Amino acid sequence: MAKRIITDKLQVFIITWLGQLISLIGSGLTGFALGLWVYQQTGSVTQFALVSLFTTSPGIILSPITGALVDRWERRATMLLCNTVAGLTTLVLVLLLFMNQLQVWQIYTGMSVISVCTAFQFPAYTATITLLVPKKHLGRASGMTNIGEASARLFAPALAGVMVLTIGVLGVLLIDFASYLFAVVTLLIVQFPKPKKTTASNQGKSSLLKEAVYGWTYIIKHPGLLGLLLFFAGSNFGLGIASVLITPMLLAFTSPAILGNVMSIAGSGMLVGSIIMSVWGGPKPRVYGVFGFGLLQAVCLLLVGLHPSIPLITAAAFGVFFCVPFMDGCNQTIWQTKVPPDVQGRVFAVRLMIAWSSFPLAYLLAGPLADYVFEPLLASGGLLASSVGTIIGVGTGRGIGLLFIVLGILNFWVAIFSYLYQPLRMIEKENIAAIYQLQE
Repeated sequence: MAKRIITDKLQVFIITWLGQLISLIGSGLTGFALGLWVYQQTGSVTQFALVSLFTTSPGIILSPITGALVDRWERRATMLLCNTVAGLTTLVLVLLLFMNQLQVWQIYTGMSVISVCTAFQFPAYTATITLLVPKKHLGRASGMTNIGEASARLFAPALAGVMVLTIGVLGVLLIDFASYLFAVVTLLIVQFPKPKKTTASNQGKSSLLKEAVYGWTYIIKHPGLLGLLLFFAGSNFGLGIASVLITPMLLAFTSPAILGNVMSIAGSGMLVGSIIMSVWGGPKPRVYGVFGFGLLQAVCLLLVGLHPSIPLITAAAFGVFFCVPFMDGCNQTIWQTKVPPDVQGRVFAVRLMIAWSSFPLAYLLAGPLADYVFEPLLASGGLLASSVGTIIGVGTGRGIGLLFIVLGILNFWVAIFSYLYQPLRMIEKENIAAIYQLQE
């Protein structure tokens, strides 16, 4: 019997979403397991942070070119290629570990290849959602897509912690490889609609380099979009440092098993937020959702570092993750309604590059800031031990706690100053030069 190709837009979205959901959970298992492996092998926060650096940097650097190519290529084929290459890369890591040849630099290399795949897949996937989901439901669709990342954060740490003890890192990598296979199968049974051409597409169409630059040109012509990008770049800097340092901060006074439990409960905040966002669709105007939840997230980030208490850190981290779906969902909907579908690949790729550009810097600075600045300040007899230390504690991990407090304060002021920038505050009332019609 011939394979049935599914073309109904809603069915295509749900099937594609399910494939990406499973793949994200598998990747979450691998990311947690490999990060823990590197930290236990080296004992270095800096080398641990470099895993995150190599997971993001290559894709960010190449994203303008990948975005232009996504607009040229068939998006389903692009996603198929990305999942296949990422799966094969994971299989190589499996073989190296099986032969007891896996080294830290090989993990860096493998994560770099997967990062490039993500740079193609992210704009292809997000641009396709605009073609599959009616405009009025884009907020809900963004909530659903966040469920994938939330599930990875919820289930992956606890499952990975148990799996590393039972089936080992090798077994975790094999599960990740199987998740990529599942994603490939879901893409093979669906068909994506082609985007209609608009005047924006004709204006940006020329050489590959000019098409890559067009994404940036489009953004700077709309100050509200540029302001939105800069807000997330600033906010992501704090979150990037926090995501790296929460593991060594917790391991300073607790076990890997409790670490996994804390991260799972914290990740459930993102799942809860994603479900609410998918049902509710988010606040209106959307930009107020970005600001409001940005402020709440900053306060929660501060609370994570306030005291070495598992209940406090767990609750505060839950709050940090709970805010993510609302911020990302509102942000995503604004972009999907302000950028013509046929140029979303190149525009979204530049958007990814700018918004995520602060992550590599955060990953580079996280280790040195913790090891050489903040930890010595709150070590026994440290410069701040007799002042700040009397409030938040002294000893291993408390310097990282102080850094969390500083990051929370910085992110709070990023949200305040962003709100005061009128083009960003009024972005949803901004007249977009390239007029286009989304499906109603």
